[in-house]
Amino acid sequence: MIEVLAPGPYASVQDLGRPGYAHLGVPRSGAADTGSLRLANRLVGNPEDAAGIELTYGGARLRFRTGAWVAVTGAPCVVTGGSGMGAPFWVAAGGEVAFGLPDRGLRTYVAVRGGIAVAPVLGSRSTDSLSGLGPPPLRAGAVLPVGGGRALAAISVDLAPLPGVAPGVLRVVPGPRDDWFVSGALRELCAAPYEVSQDSNRVGVRLAGRELVRARAGELPSEGTVAGAVQVPPSGQPIVFLADHPPTGGYPVIGVVVGADLAVAAQLRPGERVRFSC
Repeated sequence: MIEVLAPGPYASVQDLGRPGYAHLGVPRSGAADTGSLRLANRLVGNPEDAAGIELTYGGARLRFRTGAWVAVTGAPCVVTGGSGMGAPFWVAAGGEVAFGLPDRGLRTYVAVRGGIAVAPVLGSRSTDSLSGLGPPPLRAGAVLPVGGGRALAAISVDLAPLPGVAPGVLRVVPGPRDDWFVSGALRELCAAPYEVSQDSNRVGVRLAGRELVRARAGELPSEGTVAGAVQVPPSGQPIVFLADHPPTGGYPVIGVVVGADLAVAAQLRPGERVRFSC
C-alpha cells in the first residue's frame, strides 16, 4: 500500500489508456508521455502497460506502508528518499519519498514493482480528466494498492539513460481540414513560435501566437480526432490534443503532430515557447 501524503499540483494514476471505445464517446486517456511510463515500468520489471503515477509539477510525497521497488522517469526533479531518476531503488516499509519541482518539463512518472492496482474501468486504471472515468485525481490521504500475482521480470538494470526533455519543436503533417484555412496557413503555423497557455491540461496544449485565418465560415459536423491533432477554434489560436482529448470535434484540424513528438508536447510548461516544423 502507498499512502499519498501530498499529491503536488496534480497527480493521477495512469497506464497506457483504454483504446477501442471512441465509438462510444470514451477518450483513450492514459499517460501523456507514454515513453516515460513505459521506461519506468521496465526498470522495476513491470509490463509496460502497468499503472503508475503521473505527477504534474512534482511536489508530491508518498509513504510506502510495505517495502517496494520504485523507479522515476520523465521531467527531472530531486527525489528525496530514493536514489534519483532513471534507476530502480528500494523503499523500506514506512519509508517516504518526496519529489521536488522539475527544473524542466512538466510530468514525472513513478512506477512501483507490481503496478498500482486500483480497480480498472473499461480495461484501464487511468484517470480520465475529460470524461471522469477511472480513479479520481490523487488527494492527500488517498491509499493506493500495489499489485501482485502477475509474472514480473527480474530487475536487471542499475541505471537507464533518460531521453531527457526535448526542445520545444513539434513536427507536423498537414491535417484533414487544412483546406478550411487560407492559402499558406500551414506555413504560417510553422513560421514563428507560439507560447503555451496557462489553460493547458491533459486534454490539450493551448497556444497563443499568430492567428490562423479560415477560408470558410461555419463549423464542421463532429468528426473523429486523434492525439496530436492541431485543432483551431474560431479564435484562430491552435490547440494540440493530448491523451484526454475528446474522440470527436467540430473545429477544423490544420495539422497533426507526428507520434514521436507527442512526448515533447506532453512536457511543455505554461509560458514556454514551442515551434512547429512543417
